[in-house]
Amino acid sequence: MHGTLYLVATPIGNLGDMTPRAVQTLAEADLIAAEDTRRTLQLLNHFSIKGKLLHYDENNKEKQGPVLLQELLQGKNVALVTDAGFPGISDPGEAMAQLAIQNGITVTPVPGANACLTALVASGLPSTPFFFGAFLPKSKKNRKEQLEKWKQIPATVVLYEAPHRIMEVLEEILAVWGDRQMAFGRELTKLHEEFRRGRVSEIISYLKDNPPRGEFVLVIAQAEEEPPNEEEVKDPLDAVKEKIAEGISKKEALSEIAKQYKIPKRDLYNRLIQEQEKE
Repeated sequence: MHGTLYLVATPIGNLGDMTPRAVQTLAEADLIAAEDTRRTLQLLNHFSIKGKLLHYDENNKEKQGPVLLQELLQGKNVALVTDAGFPGISDPGEAMAQLAIQNGITVTPVPGANACLTALVASGLPSTPFFFGAFLPKSKKNRKEQLEKWKQIPATVVLYEAPHRIMEVLEEILAVWGDRQMAFGRELTKLHEEFRRGRVSEIISYLKDNPPRGEFVLVIAQAEEEPPNEEEVKDPLDAVKEKIAEGISKKEALSEIAKQYKIPKRDLYNRLIQEQEKE
């Protein structure tokens, strides 16, 4: 019998968010794979959990993944934890889950705290639908390309960002996406938790006066609908007359404008006849 890979969520700040099921899973696991073994050891000690720790992170996942897989294939239960939050979301846990699934290993989530959802529900912006983009690229060029690609996503956008890049990223968002409504959450669930809401430009002004500290979660509204252009607000009958004046036949003009404005051709024809009779 193969073992089970447990993806165990751990607190993102407040230790009171550790669930009883998470404590039990870590206590009963044969092996605990952790991004930062020292940080995880502190967590285990707090909850009086004795466990065998193995280092597994972004830098060594190619080497340690097969090691963990062998343990699972031999019937060992492995609990995977990230530095904070739910493993598998913007961290190497995703690769381990894929490897386990490809080899017929049962993958079981043990839910708990998550920074993305924590910020989203308190942002005041629509939560359905939402798009999670995690961290933008570090390169300014690649970041701009990514922002251009995501500009018209029809959903609230959630991003993670580090304090030393937050100002630069917000200014790029303002330049590419415009001055949208947004919110940020930082130091989530911790003593100095803070939420701020407003336009992107207002958040930039606030952070200039209040130097950013702690990890940020940005929640940004989807693109606002553009005002209708002149062609869209024009009376369809006037549009027909313009087409006829350009030399297009009455039949073709009626068909083209009726299709463009998504209205019945007969209604448009009747309006045209009525106006011509008045003349």
